[in-house]
Amino acid sequence: MISRIDLRGAAFPEGGIDRDLLPRAELDVEAALEKVRPICDDVRHRGTAALIDYAHRFDGVAIERVRVPAEALERALTELDPAVRAALEESVRRARLVHRDQRRTDHTTQVVPGGTVTERWVPVDRVGLYVPGGRSVYPSSVVMNVVPAQEAGVGSMAVASPPQAEFGGLPHPTILAACALLGVDEVYAAGGAQAVAMFAYGTEDCRPVSMVTGPGNIFVAAAKRLLKGRIGIDAEAGPTEIAILADATADPVHVAADLISQAEHDPLAASVLVTDSEELAAAVEKELDVQLGATKHVEDRIRPALSGRQSGIVLVDGLEQGLAVVDAYAAEHLEIQTEDAAAVAARVRNAGAIFVGAFSPVSLGDYAAGSNHVLPTGGCACHSSGLSVQSFLRGIHVVDYSRAALAEIAGHVVTLAEAEDLPAHGAAVKARFDWKVPPSK
Repeated sequence: MISRIDLRGAAFPEGGIDRDLLPRAELDVEAALEKVRPICDDVRHRGTAALIDYAHRFDGVAIERVRVPAEALERALTELDPAVRAALEESVRRARLVHRDQRRTDHTTQVVPGGTVTERWVPVDRVGLYVPGGRSVYPSSVVMNVVPAQEAGVGSMAVASPPQAEFGGLPHPTILAACALLGVDEVYAAGGAQAVAMFAYGTEDCRPVSMVTGPGNIFVAAAKRLLKGRIGIDAEAGPTEIAILADATADPVHVAADLISQAEHDPLAASVLVTDSEELAAAVEKELDVQLGATKHVEDRIRPALSGRQSGIVLVDGLEQGLAVVDAYAAEHLEIQTEDAAAVAARVRNAGAIFVGAFSPVSLGDYAAGSNHVLPTGGCACHSSGLSVQSFLRGIHVVDYSRAALAEIAGHVVTLAEAEDLPAHGAAVKARFDWKVPPSK
């Protein structure tokens, strides 16, 4: 079912392994761009009417309005299963603990007497938060988007999630309940690229936003790429992925369960095991067959995901090669199931989130570890971070120099301006003095 890639004996070049040797989903966001461009342009020009048309075309529902009425949010929270509500409340509590500690404080540096630079952290004014729908329901994505935005101090936020025919054209009631639980009262029944366009351009109902965050399918990713610049984005999130670095001490039952847990998201989900133990690899393969007999979504999601080119068992010579492979892969989720897992995890350079040891499965991070599950995919963890309070903050430098402090450095400023052939820059400094600026010492 799951393929093997044998890298044992391979000489890894200095600087890391060739990523093309590793399993990866084949996604063509560039091709999707041409499909989403007319959709985004249509929303820009026709607004709500276009969103209503696309709800019928893509989601199979006839809706009269896009904004979810307040009474639907209140009803969803009232009717929410008490056990689900308690679980969401605990997830929110833990997420707030972690994200509140991420908030940066302003810092002032005295460069010279009378001259300071302050870095001031200011939240974006308004954000659009996307919550996927379709195969699964993701109230946890409401938590992961809303909590860091709230802790950053964002003053205005809106949530969009696809309309569902089963619920009269509204997003899933559990998503609505999560929004109500978090105090978000601006929610839209809109999905895909058209939702991103709604946030970027605004409509009769929805004011435009400064930033859009949240995971989605390839068309959401393409719309983010298309509209980046008009809006800020978190990342072009693709299908979910897990990599597990394991040695002979790992329990094959745990490893197989965790590979399956990611595969059940989507047929394009990636599940990758990196190990130096052929015995573990064989045991995991057997365990996958056993566990698939006792779970859901096998034929439509899990089996296609595990058997696809994006998944596989990678055999390596030892821990050093294993670390080189997982750093090259730069997984969204990376589990370390080895001897002295904490020490091994400390050596990892590239991962969206790292889960240490047998009792820190990715499922914990998806819901209730306190960490954020909106993470970079497709190898982007080598340069990008997951969603956090910082995602919603902008650093602004505030420069405050006295006359004496400016005079002290003015000669250098004038010299550098003239070196760049920008004499007006120097003149702007000279204009502040009734005497010729002396050369700086």
